[in-house]
Amino acid sequence: MTTATVVGGGPAGLIAAEVLARAGVDVVVHDRMPSVGRKFLLAGHGGLNITHTEGRDAFVARYGAAADRLRPMLDVFGPGDLRAWCAGLGEETVVGSSGRVFPRSFRATPLMRAWLARLAELGVRIEKRRRWVGWSPDGASRFTGADGTTSEVGADVTVFALGGASWPRLGADGDWVGPFTERGIEVTPLRAANVGVRVAWTEVFAQRFAGTPLKNVALTVRGRPGVRVRGDAMLTSTGLEGGPVYALGAAIREVLDAQGRCVVEVDLRPDLTVAQLDERLQRRRPKDSGSSWLRRTVGLDPAGIGLLREARAGALPSSGMAERLKAVPVVVTDTMPMGKAISTAGGIAWSQVDGSLMLRALPGTFVAGEMLDWEAPTGGYLLQASFSTGVVAAHGALARLGGAPVGHGAGGAAHV
Repeated sequence: MTTATVVGGGPAGLIAAEVLARAGVDVVVHDRMPSVGRKFLLAGHGGLNITHTEGRDAFVARYGAAADRLRPMLDVFGPGDLRAWCAGLGEETVVGSSGRVFPRSFRATPLMRAWLARLAELGVRIEKRRRWVGWSPDGASRFTGADGTTSEVGADVTVFALGGASWPRLGADGDWVGPFTERGIEVTPLRAANVGVRVAWTEVFAQRFAGTPLKNVALTVRGRPGVRVRGDAMLTSTGLEGGPVYALGAAIREVLDAQGRCVVEVDLRPDLTVAQLDERLQRRRPKDSGSSWLRRTVGLDPAGIGLLREARAGALPSSGMAERLKAVPVVVTDTMPMGKAISTAGGIAWSQVDGSLMLRALPGTFVAGEMLDWEAPTGGYLLQASFSTGVVAAHGALARLGGAPVGHGAGGAAHV
């Protein structure tokens, strides 16, 4: 019987194990933690957003510079396949008002429980507390156990799915980068993605508004007008976070790298034009204070008013208010550290793998998930690409073994 080693027990690794096992391969999954899928389970605490129903072109565009690389992989195993796979595990999915897709239970635990049961039925073995530490001289994978002993494991094919570096306490600490680069494999430096940014608020502003959302705003990076993201941003004691901030992450990092600082402009009233705002602002009453005026005429809340003041050293602008409401400057000095990130950017360069995600320098070795150099905003895109690349890597491994991929995507493989 042919054998496969899967290193990493997250979504990418487990779906690769499933596809391989369904094709009759003897699969062993090795994971450094006491249980698998810990990040997946944590993601489900607030409602497991597993994918998105956005149109194909818009969906693929969410992957930015890696969109063309991931497009064919999303064709192999896309949102429809992932939803069908969930249903096959007894977890029908529902679509939220924003197009996000969730299991009907909105929890990750039932899905993971059913998935592990299926893997066990397929004969997949899961070895826990097994930390991958590199390769032996003959190419076998080396693992350190909980007792500190090191063992070597050989297999016909190997799939690595070790994640990025954003969740060290859950097993994704990026320690794999060293052994890979030592083997001559190019790895783009890992960076914090889907993470908050640092802003040097005044103490008064931070104390008053930390934990307060800026509701229904639009954010752009100054000098990058083509990227505009709407949503709710959260004020923190040290800066900004939330979906719109995360979606601008790549642009913010690029400007920070080039200039050392980045100005994010906040449109506090994205549904109104400058002319419409100006017309409303003309209705100021003689006795209105600045705050009362903005609250009454354009519906600005205290957090928005406070942000306007913060951008002007505590004073509201005396002229050009409509224009200023549309572009409140917030100076970003850095991103928050990796340990506070939801995901990472960077990873194994695409030049290092072929279309089946096999490493060109290590035939028979495949990589999947966040180990690859891609990033995406929250909203189901991260999990979708992790599953998709896991399926493609497994299909590549099967082809390497002389077999053909089973069915169409893992959706087909999962129901064979």
